[in-house]
Amino acid sequence: MHIALPDNINKYLRKYSSDKWEIHCNKNKFKSIIVIPAIDEYDNIKILLSSLLKNRSEYFSSTLILFVVNHTINSSSDVKCRNLNTILYLNGIIENNNFTDDLSKEIINSGLQIGLVDASSKGFELDEKDGGVGLARKIGMDEALKHFDYNSSNQNILICLDADCTVSENYISTIRKTFDQQNLHAAYVNFSHGKTNNIENNLAIINYEIFLRYYVLGLKYTGSHYAYHSIGSTMVCDVDSYIKIQGMNKRKAAEDFYFMEKLSKITDIKKISEATVFPSSRGSWRVPFGTGKRVTRFLQKAQNEYLLYAPESFTILKNWIELFNSEEVLSGEDYLTKASEINKSLFDFLTTSKFKESWNNIIKSSKSENQIIKQRQLWFDGFRTLKLVHYLRDSEFPLINMFDALDQMFEMMNIPFNYKNETGEIPSIKIQEEYLQTLREIA
Repeated sequence: MHIALPDNINKYLRKYSSDKWEIHCNKNKFKSIIVIPAIDEYDNIKILLSSLLKNRSEYFSSTLILFVVNHTINSSSDVKCRNLNTILYLNGIIENNNFTDDLSKEIINSGLQIGLVDASSKGFELDEKDGGVGLARKIGMDEALKHFDYNSSNQNILICLDADCTVSENYISTIRKTFDQQNLHAAYVNFSHGKTNNIENNLAIINYEIFLRYYVLGLKYTGSHYAYHSIGSTMVCDVDSYIKIQGMNKRKAAEDFYFMEKLSKITDIKKISEATVFPSSRGSWRVPFGTGKRVTRFLQKAQNEYLLYAPESFTILKNWIELFNSEEVLSGEDYLTKASEINKSLFDFLTTSKFKESWNNIIKSSKSENQIIKQRQLWFDGFRTLKLVHYLRDSEFPLINMFDALDQMFEMMNIPFNYKNETGEIPSIKIQEEYLQTLREIA
């Protein structure tokens, strides 16, 4: 059945979307759509569905669990075969094909709404140039726009998840209630990587999650507008915000970073603390960096992974943000002069980034104080923030022992912690878990 879509949705779809793919599902109108790219995930999808089934069933009829089963034209025959099995399995649930296995029967009887985008069958595969997680998310999110209930007063929300995750029992209800009650436009869900039966794998994922949370903690210390996590399986936004930023990008990796950064330029990104996504702790070939790649690299012992950005970098960043965001509007030259007093490497970074010319042009073209405030945020965005931290790392403040960095940052932020690391040491896994638990509570 064709649904009449609002003008802004039609305009977006005409300009930015493809009509090559479509959703196969039983209903047409939803309030929440969870978009899940899946490549070679037949077994993991069943585990994910089992965890979603434990959510509150009164939300099932208004929530679509949308799988985008995808691969590229040149994917291996094994991947293509397993994707075909996934499509057959999901289609069977959607069409209620008298399954005999307990999980399928439970899904059908529960009222959990399953949707499928086939980006795997011949003629629907992703091309090699763009094929990857960004395009798979985009296909799902764009198609989801055609299946929302636009007559309801509550927001329609797009929720991103990954096929190898599980979720807490309050996942769907908490996201829905938080958006409705707090009128959010963009958010990320709390996350916690699960343990495995392999100690080395556990060490790898503790290491990686500490790395992620330390960076966000450092940004919180600086007062940065970009102190949030950019993890694809935790992202949530309302439809209006999705349209405003021209949708998801097609990047094969870091699609989540750039998507969240674009959202952060039009609205505040909030944390949904009460629900949790449990991302996989496995190594993976699927993306060139991120969790899977980092875990694989740790296990291969290719380099020292027990390193973090020096806390001094965040102190310099904090001083720069305070200067740049102060009430007084300075010329590009004056900002550079004051930046040189903070730190020479900061001055060099701003000079290399052509800050003076850009800022003077911004002042000339801005017609109000609010415009200047907004332009500050746009110029010194999340990507440039990360570039400055990397520049300081490469020029003056090299990476230091992970736990020394944590001790220093906890002290700088007055965060109590009952262990003090011996300089340069790697503590036991039990102590590492304590560091991570503290970080989970604050970042």
